[in-house]
Amino acid sequence: MTGLYIFNVDQSISSNFKFINDIKKFYTEKLLIVEETLTKYFFQAQTIENISLENQDLKKYRLLYAQKNLELTKIKDVHEELKNYKSDLKLAKVLSYVDFDDFTKVWLDVKKTDSKIEGLISENYAAGIIVNKGNQALALLNGNEKSNYAVFIGENNAPGITHGTSNSNTLLAKFIPIWINIKVGDEVITSGMDNIFFEGLKVGKVVAIKKMADMQEAKIEPYINALEQNFFYIYSKKVVITPTKKPIKIPTVKPTSKKP
Repeated sequence: MTGLYIFNVDQSISSNFKFINDIKKFYTEKLLIVEETLTKYFFQAQTIENISLENQDLKKYRLLYAQKNLELTKIKDVHEELKNYKSDLKLAKVLSYVDFDDFTKVWLDVKKTDSKIEGLISENYAAGIIVNKGNQALALLNGNEKSNYAVFIGENNAPGITHGTSNSNTLLAKFIPIWINIKVGDEVITSGMDNIFFEGLKVGKVVAIKKMADMQEAKIEPYINALEQNFFYIYSKKVVITPTKKPIKIPTVKPTSKKP
């Protein structure tokens, strides 16, 4: 009975006070609008967050693409620069360090079955040498004590042999004749006299000179930090064998004696 009474009272009030219905209707409409607005806001906020995360991923992919595109461009430039030489060029990727306490020795992802020493090139600069170690290509980078190849120094083409130093950021050119003038700032290039590289590949510049009784040494700052590279070109000089021609035998003609 109580419920029926309250219902009748509410109906009576509503019929006599129409403005209450208007207030209830206004309140209900506003409540729906607020709920709809909040729903749209939270949906938009979630959408914005999702788009922001997608943009971050796209930025990462764009940076990776730019980096790989730059690497490919460098590789293409090196290939264009070197294709005129009579040589075999192989692109190789660094797999890992040989020893974790020596960054100047790395394994490459190519097989090597011969005993020939080959040159290592990165960005048009000499970066070290390749040797065979268990039929795998072992790279001895600039800075390694055993990374030895022949170079010319300065305008007088003073000959020398590269060696590593305790500071892997520099090289030494040893066995330079004392009577040939060299100076700080001289450019160092490969000489090609050892058949490891061709002549003229840039190595670095002289930053210090040590003179001894019968020879001199030059400290070299290389143009490239080979320890930071992930790809190299392996340079192998082609041996051009010219076919030997058999000598032409000229028949001898015996003089005929004429009787008088």
